[in-house]
Amino acid sequence: MPADFNQEQFAHREQIVDFARGELGSQLRDFDRTGTFPREDWERCGARGILGSHIPREYGGQGLNAVNTVLTLEALGYGCRDNGLTLALGGQTWSVQEPILIYGNEEQKQKFLPRLCSGEWIGCHGVSEEQSGSDALSLQTTATKTEGGYLLNGRKMYIGMAPVADLALVLANSDPAAGKWGVSAFLVERGSPGFSHSEPRAKTGTRTNPMGDLVFEDCFVPSEHLLGGEGIGMSLFTQTISWERAFIHAGHLGAMQHLFERCLKYAKERRQFGRPIGNFQSVSNRIADMRLRLETSRLLMFKVAAMKDADADASIECAMANLHISEALLACATDAVRIHGARGYLEEHGVERQLRDSIGGVIYAGTSDIQRTLIASLLGL
Repeated sequence: MPADFNQEQFAHREQIVDFARGELGSQLRDFDRTGTFPREDWERCGARGILGSHIPREYGGQGLNAVNTVLTLEALGYGCRDNGLTLALGGQTWSVQEPILIYGNEEQKQKFLPRLCSGEWIGCHGVSEEQSGSDALSLQTTATKTEGGYLLNGRKMYIGMAPVADLALVLANSDPAAGKWGVSAFLVERGSPGFSHSEPRAKTGTRTNPMGDLVFEDCFVPSEHLLGGEGIGMSLFTQTISWERAFIHAGHLGAMQHLFERCLKYAKERRQFGRPIGNFQSVSNRIADMRLRLETSRLLMFKVAAMKDADADASIECAMANLHISEALLACATDAVRIHGARGYLEEHGVERQLRDSIGGVIYAGTSDIQRTLIASLLGL
């Protein structure tokens, strides 16, 4: 963590690390195999205040700024081996709670944020569809105005936490003729007539973060659950995706540090040909690269957080942070398997799980290709 952090921040980080090590992930191996979401761990994080880190106290949160919220999530990722859980916590923080905080009216904030912050409720963000992934706002889900509200029809796909969510923030076309300017945002509660979800879909990694579909068949959403007014979807998506894009990897940053420390220790202890394998340049170069990726990732992450706290335009920095950290973690996890050899390839040691978990990072919150395109566009290319 940055050297200019004060003692209170260092102490806070250590408290979160101790909490994560002592109370989270005890059933990770079994839950990873079965794709089970650790609801009890989620509730522990809610009770510890982690879910409400960036939410003002009047809505059930801790009132931390972006830097200290990122510090919290990074510490959690360092202490907890369950990358699916840390991804879910970050996802709700930035893609569900943040939009409600920014665009919600007072009644919506009071109704939804305390339940989300406490861990009582789980939220998911429904944007992607079969034909609108990277082109996120070319969506087909519709919201037709009716007496007292709207009827939603469509299917959202590849949605993290969809099978277990109590609340879905859903983007839908309320005025299809207006294109992306006709997109609106809705808060849909579990159990609403016409709203259902699929079973979890099997995936490569972060298996404790279940992925599935959200299905809307004449699903009635009352007018008071319209978030931010009709046609606000484009602005909401553009503004809030920058938070998710920048900080969704905060937990992964902590995981990267843990992985680096584990590999360094192993390279010093494992002996071949009469000496530690870290004495061999092929291994030591990988360790050096891991350290470099870790430090550059940390600098980018906390730079963006400081810019957000200063209300500075961090559009290009958010994209760079997402791109660099996701690809850095994937490279580090690949190196970790190679450093550990056969041991790293076996499920029982957990190194291969880190590799599986890291793959999704170059896809969600915008693929690496999209981040590069965005950076180039912001540079005027």
